[in-house]
Amino acid sequence: MPRPDAHGMLDVGDGQLVHWEVHGAPDGKPAVVLHGGPGSGCDAGWLRPFDLSRYRVVLLDQRGCGRSRPNVGDHTVDLSTNTTPHLVADIERLREHLGVDRWLVLGASWGSTLALAYAQRHPGRVTEMVLFSVVTTSRREVEWITRDMGRVFPEQWVRFRDGVPPADRDGDLADAYARLLVDPDPAVREQAAQDWCAWEDTHVATVPGHRPDPAFADPAFRMTFARLATHYWRHAAFLPEGELLRGAYRLAGIPGVLVHGRLDISSPADIPWRLARAWPGARLELLDAAGHGTGPDMADRVRAALAGFAVTH
Repeated sequence: MPRPDAHGMLDVGDGQLVHWEVHGAPDGKPAVVLHGGPGSGCDAGWLRPFDLSRYRVVLLDQRGCGRSRPNVGDHTVDLSTNTTPHLVADIERLREHLGVDRWLVLGASWGSTLALAYAQRHPGRVTEMVLFSVVTTSRREVEWITRDMGRVFPEQWVRFRDGVPPADRDGDLADAYARLLVDPDPAVREQAAQDWCAWEDTHVATVPGHRPDPAFADPAFRMTFARLATHYWRHAAFLPEGELLRGAYRLAGIPGVLVHGRLDISSPADIPWRLARAWPGARLELLDAAGHGTGPDMADRVRAALAGFAVTH
């Protein structure tokens, strides 16, 4: 990880300390990165799309993951104060803490959901948005990933479904896995984390040459990721169904670029398409050969969008 120019642990209340760091030009255009998962944390890879001679980039690990504390990989850590409204408030508190007036927001996958929730709550604090692998984490989207994608990967989905007790297999699979991840037996928790992350790595494997995510080989990462993903999915991001699409009018005046792969079957292209139609000033770039966060052109398109917005500083 490049050495940050500044870093710290922000006390956001509820016993939560959020890790943050700043990279790039001291007088560069402010930007904040919202990572995916939920629960993946921010690493150096999130700096690659930025020209750090022109941007001042803020990375943060969302509540409960990465270097933030307490880490939810400990199954005794309570998740009741880990919700989308809490994360939105944390982002705004960090902006104030760093003395940033307005900033560009970059978000991917789950981070795009969080970015939309933040920008709709605080539109006056957002200059532009660059979102890729766009999702809104609606209940329908969660059902699509946890059930309908079984039609694309039937063998792997049966293993995923059969990872929960028989009585739970026709119900909410995210909810069932969330319960297994706090089971008193550590072997049950570990198996649930392995099964959940194996399916996470499968349903995005729609692009030729897909390689498993090496992060899932780390037991500590698996547990943290699985707990937060199941927590947010079982609650459909703690948002009323369709709220982010209905609230897109609040983004009027905020330029946005949405980059999405047409081969991203687990997060279908109609999600960003509908969003772009409802958001004045948004531009959708659909990439024929790209999947969920992967593909030959995705990184280049995100980099180009950020370079274009850098000139507005």
